[in-house]
Amino acid sequence: MEGVMDHTMRNLLSEVGGMDYLVSEFIRVTQYAIPAHTFKRLVPENANQATTKYHHPVHTQLLGSNAELMAESAFNAVQSGATHIDVNFGCPAKRVNGHGGGSVLLQTPNILNAIMSNIRQQLPKHIPVSAKIRLGYEDEALLLDNVAAIESAGVGTLTIHGRTKKDGYKPPARWEKIGVIQDQTKMIVVANGDITDTESLLRCKSIAGCRHFMIGRGSLNNPFVFQQIRDQLNGLQYITDHDALLNLFSSYREQLKDHYDEVASLGRLKQWCGHLRFEYPAIKENLQTLRRSNSTDELIEKLNNIF
Repeated sequence: MEGVMDHTMRNLLSEVGGMDYLVSEFIRVTQYAIPAHTFKRLVPENANQATTKYHHPVHTQLLGSNAELMAESAFNAVQSGATHIDVNFGCPAKRVNGHGGGSVLLQTPNILNAIMSNIRQQLPKHIPVSAKIRLGYEDEALLLDNVAAIESAGVGTLTIHGRTKKDGYKPPARWEKIGVIQDQTKMIVVANGDITDTESLLRCKSIAGCRHFMIGRGSLNNPFVFQQIRDQLNGLQYITDHDALLNLFSSYREQLKDHYDEVASLGRLKQWCGHLRFEYPAIKENLQTLRRSNSTDELIEKLNNIF
């Protein structure tokens, strides 16, 4: 979720609610340990007991391959106020993998273990540590080895995206493989991939046997998804209309203005429109018109006219 799930978007989703927690964009650890002041800037929720304005916890996520630097960075994150450290071993981006981070490490279970062991040993016992993986890199041959390597390091929660790095984001996610892990580990397993609504969540639950689920880009396509699922599972109906989206869009614009200039704010809003088009046909039909907006006011006005 790098580049799209910054603190402004996390706060916007938190405003709608329905989730149990959110996760920061991954923070890259490369040639040196990330200092505490950088975490304070990138995960400003850490200054508020690692919660959003609307009281949802935010986990600080790291990405890197040097066990010692990752551990030192995790310690600095906690010093900045982080209350939960997550490690990303799932990112399939070539640029990330080319620098030794993300899913490329799924080829080396010993390095997974070294990273997670160093982090776990460096942090106070009351700070939870979790990890996110894919089913593998080229194939799934090392899946069980990777899970065992992470679990033996003292990790309590493992999120699994039901695809390999080679799969990218091609459907479908193989939830049945997540179910195999669910039966093989004492860690809490969080299923991820192709969960976009209540129906898909219940199908994933029946196939994987999980009780915990993560939604990534689906929350950008439909910011109401968490609350819709939560209400529907409780027998309620969560109704949204175009006015609800327009109000949320305007709220996002105001939040962006507090942190970014007009050009950057407009870029973020156009980027979000690119995601919203998957759930809102009117935005899809008018996407190019929206992208030609020269100001946030113009973009808001065009959205109002479209709806």
